[in-house]
Amino acid sequence: MAATCRRLRLFAKSQRILICNAIASGDSSTYTCQMRTWLTVVLLGAGLVIAYVDRTNLSVALASPEFRNFFQLSDGERGLLNSAFFWSYTILQIPAGLLIDRFGVKWPVMWGLLLWCAASAATASTAALWQLIGLRLALGIGESVIFPSGLSWIHRNIEERRRGLAAGIFVSGTKWGPAIGAPLAAWLISRFGWRSMFRVIGVGGLIWLVPWVLLAREGVRAASTKDAGPGPSVGELLRSRMMWGAMIGTFCYNYFLFFSITWMPAYFVERRHLSLNSMGTYTMFSFAGTAIVAILAGAAADAWIRRGADAAATRRWFTIAGLVGASTEVIGAVSDSNQLAVFFAIFSMAGLGLATANYWALTQTLAPKAAAGRVAGLQNTALNLAGIVAPVLTGWLKQTTGSYTVAMQAIWLVLLVGIWAYVFLVRAETAPVRVGVPSLTG
Repeated sequence: MAATCRRLRLFAKSQRILICNAIASGDSSTYTCQMRTWLTVVLLGAGLVIAYVDRTNLSVALASPEFRNFFQLSDGERGLLNSAFFWSYTILQIPAGLLIDRFGVKWPVMWGLLLWCAASAATASTAALWQLIGLRLALGIGESVIFPSGLSWIHRNIEERRRGLAAGIFVSGTKWGPAIGAPLAAWLISRFGWRSMFRVIGVGGLIWLVPWVLLAREGVRAASTKDAGPGPSVGELLRSRMMWGAMIGTFCYNYFLFFSITWMPAYFVERRHLSLNSMGTYTMFSFAGTAIVAILAGAAADAWIRRGADAAATRRWFTIAGLVGASTEVIGAVSDSNQLAVFFAIFSMAGLGLATANYWALTQTLAPKAAAGRVAGLQNTALNLAGIVAPVLTGWLKQTTGSYTVAMQAIWLVLLVGIWAYVFLVRAETAPVRVGVPSLTG
């Protein structure tokens, strides 16, 4: 940890030296470019935080007896509601990637955020299950552009030796969102009720639009695409073992993540008998740990790469280590001790942070630059298939067995499959190239 912090300080110092040299030489355009590049990374990460706050709010509401009783929800219907967002979101990932490759990120992200904030706020007015499902579908449509946008922008505008930190800042938004959203939603529900919670969180996200429209930098999308050529098509990418390995690994990583987002609040309340506010606090610690480790692990991988380590191998082993760390969740799941269960819930999520930035940066390292949006769309499709499966399967297993134990043991098995995928399939020699790709058989 101390070594990583030193590397972060050295990185910040190098950026200050670069900026000061640019100012001293009168090159104000270099200074402005550097500042706006990293500002855009931070803004994209903040947009992802808002997206995940709006995803998490329903999970917290489902842990509230008032909300469940109002809609008379069974465990199966709770799983269905947690899954509904991902139906539209997943279907639109590849189209969103193509859209980003063609038009850039600034305006698609703006219109997407307007839609998803409106859908989140409108949930406050619902009175029936079908209305909740419809608004979760609308939320998925709005949020479909944010992840391919961020990954594509970073791939085209951040050099490889800085990309782990940039990816860590951006992707950590998927963890800061639940870390902020869970305690915030729990507090709003306990003080003002679930309708006010949806309204406040939905409308509050619109504040982000002001700095995004005024300050975000579109980047070098057009130039990089022209220089790199058209790149492999979606069909060619799907003939690559690396792409399939990355998609399988992404699914497995996010099966655990989406259990944590959609069912962990209810698990803390129903299985571990925590209060709603205590649940929000422990959920915050779980996701904040992942976010902090994600940024540090991304920066650490960058530092090793700058010292000459192979980029693909470095990011690959960070990813494998993260999945191994996440698999320790099963220890808490089978324990009768609430303290042990809470500890491993937090520890396993922190371990997952080793993979968070690096598994995304790894895929972008191995993929052709001109296909960045398509690759992100394919990988994010796999990610959100996990978002469909994990909530529904967890709800079914809980309803069938009467407990969370088997559902959480399933997480462990899924993570083992993810480790296998990164060990045997995601390698530099199996990656797609600009003209032609390795086949699935050789």
